[in-house]
Amino acid sequence: MPQRGRLITLEGVDGAGKSTHLDSIRERLHARGHRVIVTREPGGTELAEKLRALVLSQPMDALSETLLMFAARADHVQRVIAPAIAAGAWVLCDRFTDATLAYQGAGKGVAQDLIERLAEAVHPGLQPDRTFLFDCSYEVSKQRLGAAGKQLDRFEREDREFFERVRKGYLVQAVKQPQRFTVVDASRELAEIRQFLAVDIDRL
Repeated sequence: MPQRGRLITLEGVDGAGKSTHLDSIRERLHARGHRVIVTREPGGTELAEKLRALVLSQPMDALSETLLMFAARADHVQRVIAPAIAAGAWVLCDRFTDATLAYQGAGKGVAQDLIERLAEAVHPGLQPDRTFLFDCSYEVSKQRLGAAGKQLDRFEREDREFFERVRKGYLVQAVKQPQRFTVVDASRELAEIRQFLAVDIDRL
């Protein structure tokens, strides 16, 4: 029977650059002999990708948004994440439930206890083994989003107040669970961040 795999998540405000580091983290884990599955949320399955398109483009109230996030997550966990971990793979996921706590919870006011109850229903007993939280200022975020030259989704277009609530929500979670979170200063140079991540990955 294969040894249980692990779930590694990348979190952070839009524009923090977490997606930039997915490949280097995957390569580091692969070099250590792990089979790595890279995925994202919302998304990762055919159904979840359709729900992602709705959430990112269609205006809706915060509760509907939260429920759609968890509908996508339920399918993703059942079809991709849980089977991969059971088969011994390490899953590297761009966002997970911490994003819902930060964006829909801290950002939009959905009750934390409701989000936690939904999380328990959707992925009981499953928490990330390590969460890399990419943190940066509003100014850095906007500069990077502008430089990317892509059409912004409705979350990326939110104002400073929303950004600050989300950022604070993430940092509060990191303080509550220091054994799981590694906070990354995303304003640093790319090479510095990669070296920092490499050291932390090697401790896993």
